[in-house]
Amino acid sequence: MIELGHLAAFLALAASLAQGVLGLMGARALAGRVALVAFGVMALSFLTLVVAFARSDFSLALVANNSHTLKPMLYKIAGTWGNHEGSMALWCLVTLGFGGAGALWMRTGRDVFEARTLGVQGWLATGALSYLLFASSPYLRLDPAPLQGAGLNPILQDPALAFHPPMLYLGYVGFSFVFALAAAGLMEARIDRVWAREARRWALAAFVPLTIGIALGSYWAYYELGWGGWWFWDPVENASLMPWLIGAALLHSVAVTEKRGNFAAWTALLAVLAFLFSVMGAFLVRSGVLTSVHAFAVDPKRGMVLLAGLVVYGLFALGLFALRAPKLEGGKPWQMLSREGALAVNNVVLVVAALTVLLGTLFPLMAEAAGRTISVGEPYFRLTFVPMLAALLVILPVVQVWSWGKADLSMLWKWAAGGVALVAVFMALGVGLWDIPLGAAFGLALGVWLLFGSVWELRRRAVTWGRVFKMPLRVWGMTLAHIGLGVFVIGAVVETTQRYEATLALPAGGSGTVAGWNITLEDVRAIEGPNWYADKADIIARRGSAKAEMAPTKRYYPAARMPTTETAIHKTGTGDLYVALGDRREVDGETRWVFRVYFNPLIDFVYLGVLLMGLGAFFSLLPRGRGKTAV
Repeated sequence: MIELGHLAAFLALAASLAQGVLGLMGARALAGRVALVAFGVMALSFLTLVVAFARSDFSLALVANNSHTLKPMLYKIAGTWGNHEGSMALWCLVTLGFGGAGALWMRTGRDVFEARTLGVQGWLATGALSYLLFASSPYLRLDPAPLQGAGLNPILQDPALAFHPPMLYLGYVGFSFVFALAAAGLMEARIDRVWAREARRWALAAFVPLTIGIALGSYWAYYELGWGGWWFWDPVENASLMPWLIGAALLHSVAVTEKRGNFAAWTALLAVLAFLFSVMGAFLVRSGVLTSVHAFAVDPKRGMVLLAGLVVYGLFALGLFALRAPKLEGGKPWQMLSREGALAVNNVVLVVAALTVLLGTLFPLMAEAAGRTISVGEPYFRLTFVPMLAALLVILPVVQVWSWGKADLSMLWKWAAGGVALVAVFMALGVGLWDIPLGAAFGLALGVWLLFGSVWELRRRAVTWGRVFKMPLRVWGMTLAHIGLGVFVIGAVVETTQRYEATLALPAGGSGTVAGWNITLEDVRAIEGPNWYADKADIIARRGSAKAEMAPTKRYYPAARMPTTETAIHKTGTGDLYVALGDRREVDGETRWVFRVYFNPLIDFVYLGVLLMGLGAFFSLLPRGRGKTAV
């Protein structure tokens, strides 16, 4: 069966090559049919890998190296993409899937443009499949086949493995189709409103799963790794954040192009950069040039192939942009103090923020090349990334009410006075009643400012409160996304500045106090799972009349010879009581167990905010409702 899958992958490669040639020749109908064939045979190929994992077929090297007979079925199937080769097979499948979706649902009325889009997508798929088959094949056989496999990385043995990577890949690879749209538009020097309407749909189709995928990955790391936080500026985390920032800039820029015909060149450039940053992320994760707990592989040779692909894609797209951008139409005139001007600043800040993250991610590598060892962590990003975004968020509610072309500034002083009053109130409360840092008080004021601005903008567009629920989905989508941003800011500020953290070394029957919670260790007992054994602590947590039974666990996987931390989390409504079990110690002849205990206030606001942003983008993707939609 694997041989059939291997053959199907080669057929997908041939079909993708034909799609690329036919598309660039302008044969829309033929390129579309071939795109569907390519996706179909690649789906068959990927299915054979899934079946091999489900059946524990250890004659396949990929299964032998990443699975085990005792592994639960969910992790056997999800383990298909829980490794380098399988994840690249998924990358190829999604690339061809977007090509097939484009063949079915791309409707601009421009056959040559659509054909070229499918053609570029075909060449992107050809590159990905070539890498898969010739540099990172998942179809290699073992003879003789081992009786047992090495098992999956224990950290990956979690239900999130079934959802997090596919969501991320739908986002990363989804931008490949936006890249193809940009290339096709540049070929004919026609980045106009029709192009923008199509590009916006596909950019949203990538942005929604990327947003959800980042949230899932953050929460997975939060409860699995035992670090107690939701973001650590890890290189792989940064690799997902950078295309998200570029994608956010693209969505704002393409709205201007669709509405006014402006920013044509800039929008095309952002469409190119969104995918290039996605490929760069794949390189960082798989090359081994940077150390990360999330990295898939440490193979410099395969990393260099990915880097070569990034260079080829970049030279092609940026060269095409340099040739065609001067020929693009400029759109309607506008002044800097207008909605166009505000969105231009928004775009520049988001791109600079992405470049700041890139610099912080790569600087240790550059320092090492110069013979120095330098680590870049949270302090760097707190001093660079955070102020830029904070400044952007301050002006967001104000510029939403600005007009196209030239803004009416007569109400600006009222907004400024309201913002200053809000900040003053929160700072007074923060210093006095709440006893929090001034920066945290400002952050809370900023979150409330965003919430107020989002609701006010919805009310302004509806004219009356009675018409609010009659507004088009696109308007509701924008409102929900901005509300989600405000909720996220409040959660991030409170959790980051008000977190309680302590280390407790407790004997059986011993107790300690963290954030008003009395933590009592009842007992620690040994348990076994299907492919692991563990120490499981029974803890009683009390605060006032509230009581929680918690059971943090430390697992050990014999096949992988690796431990994992299974945290215990009790949600209180105002935050998470978070307990992670550490090592056993002997102190004066007494056995004690080490626990890391956190109280993370309002951390659910972080994830709720991100999900609202994703939901808002999804609403914007749906067909327009009744009424005129304003951007």
